[in-house]
Amino acid sequence: MRKSMIGCTALAIVAALSATAHAQGAKDMSKDMSKDMVRDAAKAAPTGYDVRYFSSLGDLLGDLPVDAFIRETRSGGKLISAVLDVCYSVSTTSDRKDRFAVELKPDGDRLTGSGQSSENKTPVSVSLIRRPSGKLVSFDGKITLGGSINSVSSPDNSDTDEREFRQLQMVDDDLVEAPKDFTQVSPQSLAVRVKRENFVDLVNSLRDKNVQIAFDSLATDCNALRTGQQMLRLTADPARAASLVAGLRSAPGVTAAGWTSGGYDMERAIRFPAADWSEGGKLNRDKLASALAAATAKVMSAQPAAARWNDTTGELTFTLKRPSQLAPGLNLTETLEITALVGPERPGASDRLVLWLGVPASRTADESAGPRLDIADESGGDEEGMASDDDGMIRALAAELKGQRWDSDKNAWK
Repeated sequence: MRKSMIGCTALAIVAALSATAHAQGAKDMSKDMSKDMVRDAAKAAPTGYDVRYFSSLGDLLGDLPVDAFIRETRSGGKLISAVLDVCYSVSTTSDRKDRFAVELKPDGDRLTGSGQSSENKTPVSVSLIRRPSGKLVSFDGKITLGGSINSVSSPDNSDTDEREFRQLQMVDDDLVEAPKDFTQVSPQSLAVRVKRENFVDLVNSLRDKNVQIAFDSLATDCNALRTGQQMLRLTADPARAASLVAGLRSAPGVTAAGWTSGGYDMERAIRFPAADWSEGGKLNRDKLASALAAATAKVMSAQPAAARWNDTTGELTFTLKRPSQLAPGLNLTETLEITALVGPERPGASDRLVLWLGVPASRTADESAGPRLDIADESGGDEEGMASDDDGMIRALAAELKGQRWDSDKNAWK
């Protein structure tokens, strides 16, 4: 569920740099504007002004990865003001981002401006030559970032209007605060949107909450730099998820908290009555684990070996062992490891549970008595047979739990 949000660069800023800023001189454009962008996002350019964007500028800072655009404000076809907004990696080997937004002053065909980056306060100066040719515009010149001078050559740029720019840049953050059920989002996958100044404190507050934090959500991305808000993604036991979300919503600086998509496929899900598997209002984990292992072992022609629950993620992992058919004469053992998630059908009290099954992982080893073969390549096996076993496993578990499977064509339970 985890994708980069670097593309979501403009939703909160599309109108924030309006021509009003030009009227006021916009002398502070080079500073970190994230605190004002959310508030100003709804502002539109005054009547008579046309706002256009250039968002495919190419490599502006040498080898550094960049996400950049130029926003121009025009009146009667004349360029009134421009802003160069560049979010970039601080080095070619780092995922850490910095950003500058520099107001560019038009002077004939020249655009110039200076400022500093929002994070490292690195000095920035920009000098570009703007050359229109029909409907295309070229930008050439240099950008000086700290002590590094970077040549700019960006030919044949076409512009887009504000609406098109928003559509190109918008990426759904996949956070659902009040899902009606857990068919589109996962009961164990949580997300919280928090103001940047409160981000570190929020993460520190989770040290004793027994949650798993997505590593890539710790890094400040371009969306966070431009909006002033960062998305943190967590994994937690579905039994504790609702209370965690409630607590997160009341934390300082949090603007939204809820559920997001996870790594399990609905086609591998089974919905079943909770009553037979609950005791004292809670899931009887031992009973369910034993039943799942036994039913799976039967269809897989295997023997249950072990089962363990992860108290952090709420997942059950159970293993089965069976004679390997890869080379019968060697008496090898195949170990199947299956991870499953059990959670409520929807947030709040529910009389039904849902079991999501992971794809079985297979490992073959020599477990015989005496000297053993050391087998390095574990990729072998009967993949066709495994696929047959896998489908039979899901059907067998659905029967064991007296449950229903998901119909992807109808987007409903069968």
